[in-house]
Amino acid sequence: MAAAGAFSPLSGTLLRRRIPLHHHRRFLSIAAAASEAPAPAPAPSQPPPPPPRPRGKGYFPKKNEILELTCEGLAFKGKGVCKVDGSSFVLLCDGALPGERLVARVRRLRRGAFAEAAKLKTLSPHHDAVEAPCPLAADCGGCKSQSLAYSAQIHHKYVQVRDLLVNFGKFDPRKLESSDSDAILKPIVPCDEIFRYRNKMEFSFGTKRWMKREWKEEKEEVSKGEEVETDGYSLGLHAPGFFDKVLHVETCLLHSEPADQVLAVVQGSWTDPALGLTPYDVYKHTGFLKHLMIRTGRNVSTGAPELMVNFVTSCYKPELLVPLVDRITKISEVVSVVNNVNTSVGNTSVGEQEYTLYGKPTITEMLRGLTFQISANSFFQTNTKQADVLYKLIEDSAGLKGDGSEIVLDLFCGTGTIGLTLARSAKHVYGYEVVPEAIADAQKNAQLNGISNATFVQGDLNKISETFGKEFPKPDIIISDPNRPGMHMKLIKWLLEVKAPRIVYVSCNPATCARDLDYLCHGVEEKGLSGCYELKRVIPVDMFPHTPHIECVCLLELC
Repeated sequence: MAAAGAFSPLSGTLLRRRIPLHHHRRFLSIAAAASEAPAPAPAPSQPPPPPPRPRGKGYFPKKNEILELTCEGLAFKGKGVCKVDGSSFVLLCDGALPGERLVARVRRLRRGAFAEAAKLKTLSPHHDAVEAPCPLAADCGGCKSQSLAYSAQIHHKYVQVRDLLVNFGKFDPRKLESSDSDAILKPIVPCDEIFRYRNKMEFSFGTKRWMKREWKEEKEEVSKGEEVETDGYSLGLHAPGFFDKVLHVETCLLHSEPADQVLAVVQGSWTDPALGLTPYDVYKHTGFLKHLMIRTGRNVSTGAPELMVNFVTSCYKPELLVPLVDRITKISEVVSVVNNVNTSVGNTSVGEQEYTLYGKPTITEMLRGLTFQISANSFFQTNTKQADVLYKLIEDSAGLKGDGSEIVLDLFCGTGTIGLTLARSAKHVYGYEVVPEAIADAQKNAQLNGISNATFVQGDLNKISETFGKEFPKPDIIISDPNRPGMHMKLIKWLLEVKAPRIVYVSCNPATCARDLDYLCHGVEEKGLSGCYELKRVIPVDMFPHTPHIECVCLLELC
């Protein structure tokens, strides 16, 4: 249950009621809703006091109303759960942290269930406050919890997982957190390195440089908004909630130091008029530079870092990139420079064509003793060291005998990293994934590591047919690692029918994870499905410090 005095938006009666299946998606969206409004840093001037309004049980805020709030906890995705004095109405506020008193403006009203607010001003600091080492921490959406002590970050993540398992999963809180070793919910696994842990960062070029709007004394100025854009070229990260505005970033504490050197060289060069480089304009569909992606791997022989730099451009004009390539390749760790060409009006980082401008087209990385080749657009776990910890937990949960007698089914296998780490102890691994490029990478990785007992098949697990599963023997262990929406009801129905002895469910979204665990263990009454699994263990893993993201490794055994 939620801690005393704290409120979880997942624990109200609205979510406790038995609700029709077709409403689950809406309630999940309430739990996971997160506007990307920036959290401006405190400014020295004082805000005008909000006009007093009578507040009681039936209090309901108005859009654009400015309120003094107290943050009582964190909801899923890191939004602060806030209340107005004398009222029980909940406002979710991005950037608010437990114990903080703040001024915020009501931005959205959510069907009477709660509201979303934008933080304008800190009145008194939150509990467990620390100084954020990055000067952009309050404005950049990449790591918004830097000013919260890391011990407090992982505590709140643990509480979120627990509350979701109770309220969405309908699991007994006494069994989740019993005092003996049989407790289902295990302590969260922290990350040893809370900075410099990302092996991939994607920066955007833009024509609108974003900055926060400082607090204004005049109420009419405040009501215009908390942010403002200015004309001017910029290279950095998208402002939270905006696809067209770019926050200028000169250094980032999340990626490696050599990657920071690359960013600094590009920042110091690309606006030189002599180079003739222009950022892509998302409205006019003109300009050349779209994105700068930097990936960090390791040389498998020496263990030294090696970098791939990927310029995403609107057309293929390699001569324009030559001066930048010459400068960044003076950094010894850079072993690959590629150019993805994306001619569409969209601003994605994946191009229709890819060209190697320097060095080799891939870099390498080691994970659980295996070697993986990583191309510009390959999926690979973003935190390599913590991924090694995560995969060890998956191996332990799978509990393979090691005698080569068991069949493993790896659902949502991606580039095959989980399945290939298990193949050494299995009779055969069958992997399924919807993205054909990921399947091609999985097959290459199997060949690279000399693994012949792994088969990877391209298929959409959201659209499985009645014949699904006929092409392989009945699995002894199923690994399911879906993306954020979780598993489709068709797949859950198939899992309940095939009755594999063990399922290891790996989730990056605790809300949909709790929902799917409920279906597998307690059934789906409206579909006439009976649950046939017992939840044995849930291990939260912090893969991304200073962010709201949580990974979970869950073990289910057939009843």
